[in-house]
Amino acid sequence: MLHIVKTKPSRLLVAAITAGAMAVLPLPLNEGAFSVPAAFADDDDGGDDGNDGGGGGGGRGGGSNGRSGDGGNAGYHRGGDTFRDLRSLFRWPSRERRAPARRPIAVPERAKNELIAIGLEEAAISGLIQEGFAVDDRTQISFIGAEMVRLIVPSGMTLAMARAAVAARSATATIDFNHFYQPQSGDAAGCAGESCALVREIVGWPTGEAAGCATPHRIGLIDTAINADHVTLTQTRLEVIRLSEGEKTKSGAQHGTAVAALLIGAQDSRVPGLLPGAELIAVDAFQRHGKSTDIANIYDLVRALDLLARRDVKVVNLSLSGPENAVLKKSVKAATDRGMILVAAAGNDGPNAKPVYPAAYDDVIAVTAVDKGRNPYRRAVRGDYIDIAAPGVGVWTAASISGARQKTGTSFAAPFVTAAVSVLIAGEPDMSIERLEAKIKQFTDDIGKPGKDPVFGWGLLNASRLCEDSSDIKPSAP
Repeated sequence: MLHIVKTKPSRLLVAAITAGAMAVLPLPLNEGAFSVPAAFADDDDGGDDGNDGGGGGGGRGGGSNGRSGDGGNAGYHRGGDTFRDLRSLFRWPSRERRAPARRPIAVPERAKNELIAIGLEEAAISGLIQEGFAVDDRTQISFIGAEMVRLIVPSGMTLAMARAAVAARSATATIDFNHFYQPQSGDAAGCAGESCALVREIVGWPTGEAAGCATPHRIGLIDTAINADHVTLTQTRLEVIRLSEGEKTKSGAQHGTAVAALLIGAQDSRVPGLLPGAELIAVDAFQRHGKSTDIANIYDLVRALDLLARRDVKVVNLSLSGPENAVLKKSVKAATDRGMILVAAAGNDGPNAKPVYPAAYDDVIAVTAVDKGRNPYRRAVRGDYIDIAAPGVGVWTAASISGARQKTGTSFAAPFVTAAVSVLIAGEPDMSIERLEAKIKQFTDDIGKPGKDPVFGWGLLNASRLCEDSSDIKPSAP
């Protein structure tokens, strides 16, 4: 971000030294402003460290803006190039130049030189090493019962050629690129005072004592970093597992903190969770890309799923999306076949965008977002894979450092369904996905075209009956 500093000197003398001679040039000034751009580092918290939606602390570096010895004027002295400085003075009086609008950081679709394989035989790995491949990492995936390997492609070999070479070594292994996935938060909605209401009321979410009507099985979350010291999370049953150890690539806490608080935030806080008191095991599978973007790769996403499977987690919230991937597809199928229920954000790429994953896989519950008026979120992806809608526009939840603010995106709709599923299976943890889908239909309001449609799925979640006596909530016939 460029900060414009204005000064109004009445007269300026500039010395230009040429061929050993000094020329003094008096430059009369009018009252126009002399504008000097000074760079300030943006807060990588995205203005998300304030409370009550009021924004947050300003950018860092609010003190001296210049280099040592330049009098605090970062835009004047440029490496001692006197003639360049002199030429620049003849352009003014000039108009103030505004900083251009920030452009989103371009995120590559995949790692440029990596492949991921599951079920690759040892003989195949040895042969690939002889061809110039390198094994960067390998780990056993318990819920698949096979090893996952991350391979570094030889220099000069394209990814397509490399994938074909690996496939030629093994007819049974699952191989694909190491694709990147991102959190699904969209544009923010502002609010002030009483307008910052909990939007959960539009789905009749139980409040007060009724919010604790069931003891759900532990919930899993794969997301970015989480600020476990946030006041709404300090007294909760939260465990955070971070996959990456590097501080330079540590993911931001905005997204993960908001989703975690929405799920289990303390009941007596200003950001009460949907299921206060529930146990949440969160895996930070993301890394920072650039200054403000978080990405997770396939290798880490599968590792995160495996960690949760080993902890006997039944329901996992995936407020993230990316491209289709053969390794992810195999992992999702294996996890759901073992009884894990995956709830994923439908994506924020726009209503005409292609399907995103893992939401678009058949065994995953895909959640889209609506606003307080039950209108579809304008950036939500639409398609036949959409299963259910939930509040996702202006959702009041925790900011990353302290306080709270509104959040928007299918990321914040998914936790509503994750919480509802946790309640529904509380008395029957081994409920099949088919029985669960039939049950979920009983807790939706069909607000779109009759039946399932590509905008709302089966309809908007209706949680008003979630806390009826457990004897009244019977599993549906398959």
